[in-house]
Order: sequence, then structure tokens, then C-alpha cells
Amino acid sequence: MNQLQTTQFELPLQPIQIEQVKAVVLALLRAGSQPSAWELLGNVETQVGLKARWELLPALEELAQDRDLIGAWRAYCQSMRTSEDLAEALRGEGAPEKEISSTIDSLLKQSKAYRGSLEFQDMVSFMGSFRDYAPFNNMLVRLQNPACSFYATEPDWERRFERRLKEDAQPMLILAPMHPVMLVYDLDQTEGPPLPKEISEFAKFEGAWESVWLSRTSENARTRDKIRVDFKKLSSTNAGFATIAAGSGEWKMRIAIREELDEPSRFGVLCHELAHIYLGHLGSDRDHWWPSRRELNHRTVEIEAEATAFIVSSRFGLKGASARYVSRYLGNDPMPSTVSLDLVAKVAGRIEKMAKQTMQPRRERRHAGVREEL
Repeated sequence: MNQLQTTQFELPLQPIQIEQVKAVVLALLRAGSQPSAWELLGNVETQVGLKARWELLPALEELAQDRDLIGAWRAYCQSMRTSEDLAEALRGEGAPEKEISSTIDSLLKQSKAYRGSLEFQDMVSFMGSFRDYAPFNNMLVRLQNPACSFYATEPDWERRFERRLKEDAQPMLILAPMHPVMLVYDLDQTEGPPLPKEISEFAKFEGAWESVWLSRTSENARTRDKIRVDFKKLSSTNAGFATIAAGSGEWKMRIAIREELDEPSRFGVLCHELAHIYLGHLGSDRDHWWPSRRELNHRTVEIEAEATAFIVSSRFGLKGASARYVSRYLGNDPMPSTVSLDLVAKVAGRIEKMAKQTMQPRRERRHAGVREEL
């Protein structure tokens, strides 16, 4: 027997326990992290061993069926188990894009610099002047005006902000101590001194522009991924939103963007909202075309989405308000460990491709195996 054969024979054969792999996945989920397929595989191999890769799929399948886990965790495991991303990672493909780090570093530096500016202090002062209302009243306002971000009573608008109601201002009703109801008004129902730049230009993108970028991205979202994109009237403090297309058999997700925005700004907002979908912040779809990562905290979700928009817009030569936006959530802290830079890079690449070329519709999958509960 030669030396190589002896070495191979003497290697300890330690079977990988599926429970160890499940423990690693659960530890990540409990820590508030929902990593990409490549990051998940790396964690498992580092903590359990290289052979653990062969136990990852069955471990995810067992976790996806474990009724003792919360639904969002089961959905993450099911979408990860079914995703092409994990199949690529297991084949050694789809490695994280290292060159994206410098772009993210630039965003972080700009964000931290902005926090020391007078513009940032104006925004903090403006937002700090709003009275804290009870969660129930905030819910009542959102039911009456889902796009409302800032609201106050008429006396508060005048005393705290030197703003007066417009002639035909439309009130909203909330409950108040010692009164049956109280009237409050959205920022758009008032007029007065100029607003802080952070409030009035938070969705502004500028630079050399080609209209086809917006139209092509919107059309690819519709025809390729069944994401409906609408441009409609929204509050001045709400540039857009993404949501599940409930009750619609034709559409998986829906995006609304404020129609008053110019085209470059519409594109920047569209990149942000598409990022929310493709990063899995709203959950996966029935065909698992994107992951399910619904249990991330709000800070992580917004940093991931805006970092994605920043990367895409920068590659197209557009300059926006990403640094100002991220500064709200990042502060002087480092990038949260729950942010998946791998997924940010991959989603940015996907959206960039959507703007540059017409893409073919995806194929729907045959739905079998574990049923995902969204």
C-alpha cells in the first residue's frame, strides 16, 4: 500500500449529523439573519464540516415541515431548499461578487458624512417636532390614508411648524382622551415654509438619462416576473411601495410609484421597490423565483433595498439620495451583520440586466413537495 492509500485509509470517517446542520440554520434564524444560499452553505461548512453540504437539503426540508417553528422560518427554509441559488452554490457556482464591496463602502462613507451636515440636523429637528401618537391611532391614520407619513392637528401644524391648512384640506379621524375624536391632517394638506431637503427631495435621482431604462425595467418586471408596476398619485412623502398582489391570479407582486416624480427618480424608486421583492422582504412567490426572508428587522430591510438601488443607479451614472436615506437606519454603526451583501450584489445585477435588455418570461414550476405557508 503506497503512502497516499495509507493516508486516505487513516482519515477519520465521521458521519455528519443532520441535527448539527439544522442547529446551524436555526442559530442564524434566531440571530435575525436570513442569509443567501452561498452564505448559508458557507456557514454550515465552516461550523459543521465540508461534508455537511450533503446534509443541507434534507435539513432544510425537515425544518420546512417543522410545525414548532414560526411560519416565516419555515418559508425561508422551503424557499432556500427549492431555489436555483442553492443548487448553484452546491455546484460551486454563483460566488459572491467581491467588486461590489467598494461601492457599498462608498455608500457608507457618504451616509456617515451626511449625518454631520446641516441638512441632516434640519430633518431630525423637523421629525422630532411631531407628537407621538398611540399605535392604534397610527393604524387608524394608515387605514384612512396608507400613504401618510406625517400628520398633526391644525394647532400643532401652526405652532410647531408654522404651516397652515390648505383651503379644502381633508381631515382624518383619530381617538383622543376626553374627546370622542380628533381631526388630524397629512403634510400634503398644509402649506408654509420650505420643508427640509431630506423630506422634499428624499427620492430625487439626477444624471444623464435614457427613458428606455425605466420602460424596459418596468416591462421586464411585468412580463418576466409578473410584478405589476403602476405610476399613481401618492403622498409627497411616499415615493412608492411594494406589496403582495392579493386576490390577483395574474400578478405575484405589485409596485406603486408616485407619478409626480420625474423619470430618473421613478427609476431609482423602482430599483428600491424591486429590491424589496427580489431580496425576499415580502416573502417568496409560489414558484420560488425569489427567497422568503420576511423576519428581517426594518433596519436591515431598508439598508439592503437602498444599497441595491444605490449600486444600480451608480452604474447608470445617476446620483440620488441613497446616502441620506441610509443614514436614517445606519447611524454611526457599522453595517449590520444581518445584511446580506451577497444577495444585495446579486439583486443589483439582476435589476441592472432588466434595464439593459429584454428578458424572457420565467417558467412556472410544477408545485410538488412541501407546501409553503406564506
